[in-house]
Amino acid sequence: QVQLVESGGGLVQPGGSLKLSCAGSGTNFKFYSMAWYRQAPGKQRELVAAISSRNYTNYPGSMKDRFTISEYKITNTVHLQMNSLKPEDTAVYYCNDQDGEPGPNYGVNYWGKGTLVTVSS
Repeated sequence: QVQLVESGGGLVQPGGSLKLSCAGSGTNFKFYSMAWYRQAPGKQRELVAAISSRNYTNYPGSMKDRFTISEYKITNTVHLQMNSLKPEDTAVYYCNDQDGEPGPNYGVNYWGKGTLVTVSS
């Protein structure tokens, strides 16, 4: 009922840039809040950035210095612009959607399958 599809990952050299995209769809999809998470091998999944339907943003790890999250609600799309990439940014990046509509699915998290970002020389 909710599908999230990420795109834009790939191999990039340190200092380079990538822009990730996530498209939401499905009969139950409504844009309340979305986020990007990442998970490196052997590490815990962490929140990169979050955004609400009113363009409030959250960068819990001060990643706003290099990363920027944005939304385009008409196409149910959220983007993550990543600049000045470092090897430690290498991870699988996941799109997340949290259901904010009152009802039995309130607060339920939906996930995409992820897109791999590799930062290496």
